[in-house]
Amino acid sequence: MKKVQTGQVIEFYSNTCLVKTNFGEFSCVAIKNVVVGDYVELEIIQDSKKTLGKILKVVDRRSKISKRIGNKDKLFAANVTHVGILVTPSPKTSSEFIDKWIIKSKASKISPFIINNKTDIQSSLTYDKKLEIYSNIGLKVMSISAKHNINIDEVINYLKDKCVLFVGNSGAGKSTLTSKVVGREIKTSSLSNNQGVHTTSISSLYEAENGLKIIDSPGMRDIELADYSINQITRGFEEIYNASKYCKFNDCNHIDNDGCNVANLVSNGQINISRYNNFMKFISK
Repeated sequence: MKKVQTGQVIEFYSNTCLVKTNFGEFSCVAIKNVVVGDYVELEIIQDSKKTLGKILKVVDRRSKISKRIGNKDKLFAANVTHVGILVTPSPKTSSEFIDKWIIKSKASKISPFIINNKTDIQSSLTYDKKLEIYSNIGLKVMSISAKHNINIDEVINYLKDKCVLFVGNSGAGKSTLTSKVVGREIKTSSLSNNQGVHTTSISSLYEAENGLKIIDSPGMRDIELADYSINQITRGFEEIYNASKYCKFNDCNHIDNDGCNVANLVSNGQINISRYNNFMKFISK
């Protein structure tokens, strides 16, 4: 076994992490800013009790997801290719939650898609129309029931050889879906207010047989866009971004400017009013 190995961080604790290599898994002292999903170079150290690893450096990331805490960005996961946004009729998923994650995914160079979970629950016409909004703008939408194991294969096949982060409200079924995809029970702990379950405070990477990887990183449910530029927000609304190219003025506010193509497409129904309202809300913060 070579003394220096390349591996991937599959678990992260407060100041240590577990790295998986071709020669096994090694407990390492975490260096600054290392997160689950990172590929790292580590030195294998054999002491009198057990074999440990010392992280030498983090390999360049293909993507990263962070969250603004105070005036700093805290990293949560790296090398994610897809974000699966769980949408459910109960607990109700707001369009604002969905649109925030679309913005964040695209700003992080990650592909977002929607998982309509709990198809075993009767949904309303309003809920069905909400899902239609996102399929109409070209987002992948798949309908499943994680609890009853319905269409789980569709998720697995879609994410073959990919790395995904599932996001959703408490009780949306993230842990249940993860368990069904990886084929084993994922440990959870109940919330005190009985709104659902969430994973433990340990960030983990789980692997399925077809090369699919799932990163579970607690703390990534609620996100804010205060530090996002207007351009980053606009790129999360691709239909509005494309329409804005044909506004009469380059500095159009998309509200009441003469010759605003965005407002015109909203008025004739070509741009969904819910998406437009969220766009205006986000850029005005």
